[in-house]
Amino acid sequence: MRLLLPPWRGLGAAALRVLAVWVVSTVTMLVLAGALPDFRIQQPGGDSATRTAVTAALGAGVFGLLSALVWPVLVRALLMVPALVLGMLVFFLNGSLLWLALVLIPERGDADPETAVVVAAAMSAASSATSGFLAVRDDGAYRRRLARLADRRRRREGARPPGTSGVVFVQLDGLGHELLREAVSGEAPLMPTVASLARTSHRLTPWRTDWSSQTGASQLGILHGSNDDVPAFRWYEKETGEVMVSNRPTSAAELQRRAVERTGDHGLLASDGASRGNLFSGGARQLALVLSVAARRGRETRSRAGYFAYFSDPANATRTAVSFVAELFREVAQSLYARLRGERPRVRRGGLYPFIRAFATVVERDVVVAAVVGDVLNGRAAVYADLVAYDEVAHHSGPRGRDTRQVLRSLDRAVALIAKAAEHAPRPYRLVLLSDHGQSGGEPFRSAYGLTLEDLVRAGCGLPVSRSARATRSGAEARAAARAALHRPENDHLVEAAPPHKAAEPVVLASGNLGLVSFPDVPGRMTREAIDERHPALLRALADHPGIGFLLVRSEQHGSVVIGAGACEHRLDSGEIIGGRDPLAPFGPRAADVVRRTSCFPHAADVMVNSSVDTETGRVHAFEEQIGSHGGLGGEQNRAFLLSPLTLSAPVVSDELVGAEQIHLVLRRWLRETRTDDDRWAAGRAATGTGTAGVVDGGGASGGPGARDPEAGEPVAGSSA
Repeated sequence: MRLLLPPWRGLGAAALRVLAVWVVSTVTMLVLAGALPDFRIQQPGGDSATRTAVTAALGAGVFGLLSALVWPVLVRALLMVPALVLGMLVFFLNGSLLWLALVLIPERGDADPETAVVVAAAMSAASSATSGFLAVRDDGAYRRRLARLADRRRRREGARPPGTSGVVFVQLDGLGHELLREAVSGEAPLMPTVASLARTSHRLTPWRTDWSSQTGASQLGILHGSNDDVPAFRWYEKETGEVMVSNRPTSAAELQRRAVERTGDHGLLASDGASRGNLFSGGARQLALVLSVAARRGRETRSRAGYFAYFSDPANATRTAVSFVAELFREVAQSLYARLRGERPRVRRGGLYPFIRAFATVVERDVVVAAVVGDVLNGRAAVYADLVAYDEVAHHSGPRGRDTRQVLRSLDRAVALIAKAAEHAPRPYRLVLLSDHGQSGGEPFRSAYGLTLEDLVRAGCGLPVSRSARATRSGAEARAAARAALHRPENDHLVEAAPPHKAAEPVVLASGNLGLVSFPDVPGRMTREAIDERHPALLRALADHPGIGFLLVRSEQHGSVVIGAGACEHRLDSGEIIGGRDPLAPFGPRAADVVRRTSCFPHAADVMVNSSVDTETGRVHAFEEQIGSHGGLGGEQNRAFLLSPLTLSAPVVSDELVGAEQIHLVLRRWLRETRTDDDRWAAGRAATGTGTAGVVDGGGASGGPGARDPEAGEPVAGSSA
């Protein structure tokens, strides 16, 4: 919409907006006068088109002026009227204002009372839609509308005492540390608001994710303090025969329940917190678009209430609807452009994807930002919000594509809205930006090698595969290895008709560039020795494939073992390297630690498969149809970021932050600091005469080299990137 509508700012823009609304109201009145026999805007005998248009313009202007001046007085006078009665009175009051407008214009119009009600309703709808349409790019007008909504909610709920400082955590989903540094660097940064924070009042700190580098594991650890036994985005649980999927409401609710049961803690946001757009609640009672409670019933737990609160304002609905349609056309145009240019790698972007993208980049963003602005203006102590737009687009367009650059600009504007709202809040706020993981680019496994991971697993097990998979070099080699290992004749029909074991077929799942292979008929974790006995060619067919970096299996003799190409092994329990090369070496110095931790999970798959990584470019091969992926190890997906105010203590308590559970401890420490340091901080503000309310925390250095971690009692090492 940037090409169609310029940003409407300042007094001149406001005048233009009023003029546009006036013109639309005039045209609406003319159309209604021609369509309704009982409505005239000129006395009988007047037939000049010019006079009719002037009369319509005067009528529309007077009606708009009366609506602006008289309507607020009427509403205030009728506050004690029951809502249902007031809703019915609205139509009659609007009709009365229109009738009065027709009386006041020099050349009167004429309308029956019933017709006046219809005309007034139509003109009000047209003017509201026009005003909202023109305000699509006007963040100031948008912010004022959100402030009005928050003010109404504050009056309804009662004023909240300022008390201590508050913290707003904004998660920019999928935005890696290196890409953020690029977006905030240079004289004209891609994200100017975030760049200003990074240069003046905040410190940028990287942190390394767990092996399961995806929102389900990261956000569960951040909000609830434990992501134990979350091996991937989706995994198979043998005892129930079900596939757990992190973004499925029932699975998210179960994962949250397990985390609370393990920790005995309801979450980061349990004390006057709000959870917006997240997979998990974090213990908050104020919820909007929270997946773990989406399936529940009851007024207090329905996270869909955020939708109703936002779209109850017609101007908000218009702004979002126009942006939604624009995003649909933008995606279609960008997809067509990429296809015409022959860009590679490329994945299919048809079907429902344009609608999914528009929801993530427009609807989810607008509803979440509106909810956060309301929380800030209502003075809630802690808010955690997830903006998923970048992550969704990067999966299909790549981490550094033209499409994703546009999304980063829109996210920067969202951050600016939140920061601006905090300036008018009843308490000071500290704004923390963070991500849950990054994104690694690369060609999908299927596109690069002509078969899926499931095809390769089935071929290695001697099971039937598709003709296209059999025709690939990888599939042919795996099938040949299976035949040789099983001493089977080279006869496809015999192999297809008589699998080596009459057992359940393996369940193969993908989570980005992390694959999981489970044998459902074997209780518990199937050992390496049992796999080799049943499918003697499988592990070698997988480990030696050029698109696969390593496998994780459990050995009866050696415990957790990482297998790489060429019979190389890393025995995690003993640290012994077999074959002269460590299969985990290309994946960073912390790879062994995070893989060892996952190997202890009760629901780790029988075979965990990680794709290969190009050590120079960081490219990986997603086992899903994604050219920007995350979920395993390799590339930028494992480097997330924290952008925190200098007035909070430095986040790093050792040489590096590793794992979402450590991030949870850091955020908890910061919440305590906002409470214990508030009296001192407020006194300092009062001494300078600036007050304490409505401040987004920036400068200062209460934390830094030499500060102490209030929980651990250890020196806090500064780490600024």
